[in-house]
Amino acid sequence: MPSAQGPVVLALDFGGTKTALTVADPHGTRLRDRTVQTAAGQGARAGLERAVAAARTLLDGREPLAVGVSTIGIPGADGVALAPNIPGWGELALGRELALEFPGSALRLTTDVKAAARYEHAAGALKGCDPGLYVNLGTGLAVALVVGGAVVAGRNGASGEIGYSLRARADVGRMAADRIPLEDVVSGRALSRAARSAGSRQLADHIGEFIDELAFHLVNLSIALDPQRIVVGGGMVRSWGALHDRLRTALDAAVPYPPELEAAAHPYDAPLLGALALAVEAARTGT
Repeated sequence: MPSAQGPVVLALDFGGTKTALTVADPHGTRLRDRTVQTAAGQGARAGLERAVAAARTLLDGREPLAVGVSTIGIPGADGVALAPNIPGWGELALGRELALEFPGSALRLTTDVKAAARYEHAAGALKGCDPGLYVNLGTGLAVALVVGGAVVAGRNGASGEIGYSLRARADVGRMAADRIPLEDVVSGRALSRAARSAGSRQLADHIGEFIDELAFHLVNLSIALDPQRIVVGGGMVRSWGALHDRLRTALDAAVPYPPELEAAAHPYDAPLLGALALAVEAARTGT
């Protein structure tokens, strides 16, 4: 049971490079925050144990009413699908593990980009937009579509996983292992690799190619989905000035009804805020 300090909820956002945590009151007012490195090279269980230890420090002896979790990949009963950035994350039964750690807490899990889109629609740059498209440019690459106030999940929860998209006609019919998927060239991880191996002039050229390839796919998504607004979040929003102008030009040139284009209102912590919103909702309903 929570101590005399009052009841709390816990939110965790498991990313490719770091895990962000917050403890809040049942209304969602944040009380204490912490960030720990994921240390993907040490494996999935080590990352989970590090996050749980940090959570215990934040909770200071209290048990949360509810725990909201956002994660890279698609959390399921037996593992987290489509999460190659952390070795072993796919085989880790994240929900069951956290239920054992917090047995008295209501537990909610979702994909990080969908959590971010949900929050941006509720209280951010997608508010009032229908449909709205959220683009995450972080360690990886994915999008989420909001229609009628709800984030589209897809049959397997995998809608918006454009990191797996084909890049050229020559990719048609090839298995993933036999081609270069989009996320391998358009993501924070891809840009970091390029920065380590390129000189300043080469890197500038690479960044231009990076943005143009992103623009190519956003144009095609906009033509297919006809969103009212595209909102971009994730760590790469720190370079929003460079991103915006090229993306804006590409959208205006090719999309019959060009959407609005904005940086996210919460570009760096929307997944955590989305997880917190899930925890608050779970605490209220008890499920």
